[in-house]
Amino acid sequence: MTAGKDAKAGDGKPEKQWYDARSIKVLKGLDGVRKRPAMYIGDTGKRGLHHILEEVVDNAIDEHLAGFCKSIQVILHKDGSATVTDDGRGIPVDMHPDSKKPALELVMTTLHAGGKFDSKSYRISGGLHGVGVSVTNALSEWLKADVRRDGREYSQTYRRGAAAGAMKPGRKADGTGTTISFKPDSKIFSEMDFDFELLASRLEELSFLNAGLRIEITDERSGKHKSFLHDGGISSFVKHLNKTKTPIHPDPIYFSQQNQKFEIEVAMQYTDAYLRTVFSFVNGINTIEGGTHEEGWRSALTRALNKYMEEKESMQLKGEDVREGLTAVISLRLQNPQFEGQTKTKLGNSDIRGIVASITYEKLVDFLEENPKVRDTILTKVLEAAKAREAARNAKELVRRKSAFSTGSLPGKLADCQVRDPKQAELFIVEGDSAGGSSKQGRDRRFQAILPLRGKILNTEKARIDRIYQNNEISAMMTAIGTGINDECDPKKSRYGKVLILADSDVDGNHIVTLILTFFYRYMLPMIKAGKIYVANAPLYRVKHKGTVHYVFDEKEKNALLQKLGDTGVLIQRFKGLGEMNPSQLWETTLDPETRRLKQITIEDAMIADEVFSTLMGKEVIPRKEFIVKHAKLARNLDI
Repeated sequence: MTAGKDAKAGDGKPEKQWYDARSIKVLKGLDGVRKRPAMYIGDTGKRGLHHILEEVVDNAIDEHLAGFCKSIQVILHKDGSATVTDDGRGIPVDMHPDSKKPALELVMTTLHAGGKFDSKSYRISGGLHGVGVSVTNALSEWLKADVRRDGREYSQTYRRGAAAGAMKPGRKADGTGTTISFKPDSKIFSEMDFDFELLASRLEELSFLNAGLRIEITDERSGKHKSFLHDGGISSFVKHLNKTKTPIHPDPIYFSQQNQKFEIEVAMQYTDAYLRTVFSFVNGINTIEGGTHEEGWRSALTRALNKYMEEKESMQLKGEDVREGLTAVISLRLQNPQFEGQTKTKLGNSDIRGIVASITYEKLVDFLEENPKVRDTILTKVLEAAKAREAARNAKELVRRKSAFSTGSLPGKLADCQVRDPKQAELFIVEGDSAGGSSKQGRDRRFQAILPLRGKILNTEKARIDRIYQNNEISAMMTAIGTGINDECDPKKSRYGKVLILADSDVDGNHIVTLILTFFYRYMLPMIKAGKIYVANAPLYRVKHKGTVHYVFDEKEKNALLQKLGDTGVLIQRFKGLGEMNPSQLWETTLDPETRRLKQITIEDAMIADEVFSTLMGKEVIPRKEFIVKHAKLARNLDI
């Protein structure tokens, strides 16, 4: 219906029902980023906080890829702000012909404004969407840009994405480069503290991927400082990843090839472990979900080793065979990468699959021809893996058959829930039969399922796939969850929206949690990435004071409570285990969605996670002892 010129706004309808031109909001400048920050940085918690700093670092990395930056410094300040300095060319400061603004201001305050949309300024770049540093600006309380260029320093300050004043030329300056200082906006972020160790790990990762680039990070809050320079590139990266493992050939296999449109580097080394560690990157961006470059490498690796296996044994190798115990880094630099989303976790360029496969097959066959001893060592390793896979096939098929949705085929010890919608259902993996019994009685059977485990499960870091399928406790978990494992793991097939690990809050309980998390990280990683894995915290103490009951979860919390309550009339009960808690107490403290404490398991940094699990749960004793000494405060509850 079209209103005439005399009709009143809303055509007589209540204002809340209006939907006309006035209902359409136009967000100016970077207001859209502030309105919907998660669209650009994933979330507004810890991950998003670090993402806005990494966007600034990515710009400096792009200068290195273009051949102009040799050094990057990152400083974390006491007031919560951060500074990133590079010695690249410096962001242009001349007047933009269309906007009539300095290029610096345009870059900092406009989405999709940058020098990366053609191949002249940046042949290869990670920040191809042109939104990186402007998003950092939008989500910062304040940001200051200092540019050294054309023999002078230029500065401009911004507040919540908008210029706070004109760009100002300053003193004379030697050299070139850009310094960006910013303070994340507390109105946007729920987490405001930068994690030094997390950032240091990611910066070291970048130094491996960019041979000859020095990257330093300084934490003024703690006085910590780290400097990274790896001339060995990704071969050094592979050696670093294998420092807690035992390689079966002395040096990583390395090959590379480049032309005007792309550069591909691959480094790989087999170890005597049973698990694979593969990291893939595009233009320095960690493609944690892989993509076409990783798919091409995988198919070529299988084909190349099958070429030689046919001469040795009449057995057809599969992908899981040739990747057992393999540590590999694949680094692709590409002119026009097609990422899935701004967070860039998966490469989608379809032509890259065949290109990488062709290069990998040719280079790997050449290497194996020229190095027969290494070739035979690798073939022996993958042949053992193939035979173990065959031995596990029957057990695997049994698990698959049990993964049907009918409750009759589920593990006998599983007390399933009534709902069949995975979004509403949750599974508690509980340590011990007695705790499992109390949990079954205390749960809400409409949506909560209980799977009790008996004792410590198999350490999957040190076990081959056939032993994993034959282990009763792990088999029960796989059957109950129903997603499959390894390459077949599909979170969409999970019978439960949440999988919660529940164990005693003591040394043994923490060890069991670590063992279960090791299994999920190594064999069901997509479930962690999908945000479906949790640890449920059980209380250590029940404190009763003047008729009021308090449950506390650690010594620090207990001491704070006692100081608040005083010493008079306080009764303290320490729970030795979940089995000591009656069903009502379990419901109140660990099962009730309204009162329980959950920790969602996330992988903030894959390199750190890989090192932690391989160190704590692997075969090497010395690295484990060194890790526990270094991280004694974190590892005090681990019985390793």
